[in-house]
Amino acid sequence: MTFELQHTDAKSKARAGMITTGHGQIETPIFMPVGTAGNVKGVHVTELKNDINAQIILGNTYHLYLRPGLEVLEQAGGLHKFNGFDRSILTDSGGFQVFSLSSIRKLREEGAEFRSHIDGSKHIFTPEKVMDIERTIGADIMMAFDECPPGDSDYGYAKKSLGLTHRWLDRCIKRLKETEPKYGYHQSLFPIVQGCVYPDLRRESAEFIASKECDGNAIGGLAVGEPVEKMYEMIEVVNEILPQNKPRYLMGVGTPVNILEAIERGVDMFDCVMPTRNGRNGMLFTKNGIMNMRNKKWEKDFSPIEEEGASVVDTLYSKAYLRHLFHAKELLAMQIASIHNLAFYLWLVKEARRHIIEGDFSSWKAQMVTRLTTRL
Repeated sequence: MTFELQHTDAKSKARAGMITTGHGQIETPIFMPVGTAGNVKGVHVTELKNDINAQIILGNTYHLYLRPGLEVLEQAGGLHKFNGFDRSILTDSGGFQVFSLSSIRKLREEGAEFRSHIDGSKHIFTPEKVMDIERTIGADIMMAFDECPPGDSDYGYAKKSLGLTHRWLDRCIKRLKETEPKYGYHQSLFPIVQGCVYPDLRRESAEFIASKECDGNAIGGLAVGEPVEKMYEMIEVVNEILPQNKPRYLMGVGTPVNILEAIERGVDMFDCVMPTRNGRNGMLFTKNGIMNMRNKKWEKDFSPIEEEGASVVDTLYSKAYLRHLFHAKELLAMQIASIHNLAFYLWLVKEARRHIIEGDFSSWKAQMVTRLTTRL
């Protein structure tokens, strides 16, 4: 994997770059649709590629390990061939999912023992096993196995957790060096900066992660309950240390405004379930604000979902029709809303990139933040 830093904004830390993997090029800043179980909910691969123009999507180690399982994925030739998406794929290591199973998991030095949310069966994720699983899935970018502490963790727990994450990272790197990709293309490892909301721990983690000189680096453990101002502060602390010549990935974030604020602070890559999850519940993100498609105000509004929208569905269907579909509980409503929101998120980061290159990112971003928080 390579990363070329192409432009840096004169008035902020915003960057435009190009990541190249074995499955193509990725223009940054980039948003990555979340395909937890190997699919982006309600969206066909053809729509992902042609309408949404996703250059990279996510899969999740925890979910794919449990179902369909490694034997199926390996026989298929990896996730790219299994789901038909021939562009880049990143896999989350499952650390966040194990964190979210706090009532049915045990952490120890060896790894994380947990019970499946599907059938209650017992499993253990070690750093070595997670690297082997991600090799088998066939991701272009593999995340290191870490512990994601709660946003309200006290300092003592956050420090202890950070030590465990760093020791696990060393084991991930060792295992990666001992193994080879299974499907004939390079697989990159991204370590994850942790440290909760404590600046000294974040600095310690960023310095440790930077010293490993991996192909890229991630910022984890944010948007897990801490105030948004703390999230922005931690991004600034970390990005002062993470190398300029490697992509920076902010995990699990967030709203359109969160993304613009993080781009301004030097982040290159994003993912979040919000576009599809909120879309399935009738919330649409648009260039002029947020729409609740269940509201009565759209009942007889036959104008397009969004004028000059980012997706073909925006001009193909009216607001009134989409509202009707939601009230009729038609599956098509969730599909249209998901496509719209994902296309909008991809449009937003593409526009951010364009304004970084043109040199007016800061003024454009200030205008967009006001528009994006408006309730229509």
